[in-house]
Amino acid sequence: MVVLAKGELEQIALPAVQKAAPPLADVPEVDLAAAASRGAEGRAAAARAVAAACQEHGFFKVTGHGVPLDLLARVENAAAAFFALQQRDKESAMSAVAPGSPFGYASKRIGSNGDLGWVEYLLLGVTAAGASTGDHSADEPLLPAPADEEAVPSAWRRCSFRDLLNEYTVAVRRMTCEVLELMAEGLGMEETDVFARLVLEDDSDSMLRVNHYPPRPELKHLQQLHGGGGGGGGGRVTGFGEHTDPQIISVLRSNATSGLEIALRDGTWVSVPPDQGSFFVNVGDALQVLTNGRFRSVRHRVMVNSVRSRVSVIFFGGPPPRETLAPLPQLVGEGGRSRYREFTWREYKSSAYRTKLADNRLCHFETTS
Repeated sequence: MVVLAKGELEQIALPAVQKAAPPLADVPEVDLAAAASRGAEGRAAAARAVAAACQEHGFFKVTGHGVPLDLLARVENAAAAFFALQQRDKESAMSAVAPGSPFGYASKRIGSNGDLGWVEYLLLGVTAAGASTGDHSADEPLLPAPADEEAVPSAWRRCSFRDLLNEYTVAVRRMTCEVLELMAEGLGMEETDVFARLVLEDDSDSMLRVNHYPPRPELKHLQQLHGGGGGGGGGRVTGFGEHTDPQIISVLRSNATSGLEIALRDGTWVSVPPDQGSFFVNVGDALQVLTNGRFRSVRHRVMVNSVRSRVSVIFFGGPPPRETLAPLPQLVGEGGRSRYREFTWREYKSSAYRTKLADNRLCHFETTS
């Protein structure tokens, strides 16, 4: 256990410090613009590539996505400016959120089951109009004014950040649905919107998370790795522990700082090279269920070992709480075995959020015969 000096995300015990970084991942890539420009044949090829990536890795990179690069840069700058605010101003983002709500600003503690990470974040609900804390009316600010408005960096203002995140959410959700349609086509589904329409429902349970991973703690705080000595600067701290995402799909974009790692099917961990101009797609648990295990949710984590901050923005596309989840009949086949029992998204989410990050959440919903 490594304990940090007071003042660095407060005094906490950091989880899982590891020495060596894993090898670089060979990440499958799908170019949406190329698929659109090459007619039916190009789209069919893209659909096959998406399906293959989801089956083999549960993870791939999207280029040619159509989300303006200028928008990505503005969101990144505004997020970095928000996390540079005084701690009291960031924490005041929780002031308008109902007690017990998961939305708003938090740091270090991930969920309510004891998981810790070298991270601070904003978690926002997503409505049909864009991002919100889930507790505001349309006329209320998404984020509060800081104590000293004049001291706030020009890259961040309460209203502009709200508007930016809404614009970002609309654009990324649109692109996400394109990807979900390609997934359905790659599986040979007759209804190509079978996944996308779940994310587009007015009451879909989607979220937007903005993560900030500060630079790795100073070496003096990691001396326990070396028996109290001063050698070795390669210690890696857990920013966000290993887990799968419970939703249908998650779509991530980060700055140029590395840290994201995924587990391959054989359990080997690999490091994902950052790419500011692209998005990374994770298959979620709900999609694994809908495809009867054809697509597998990817286990991933973020490790911190850099003098630069990492900022990432993730859109989580989830179904409505009332939605019944079960393997789609077309993917079970006549006489085939359904690997998962029927349950609602509300039921699964409630179960998942009572577990620790690294737990296998789906095992409680598998069929026994």
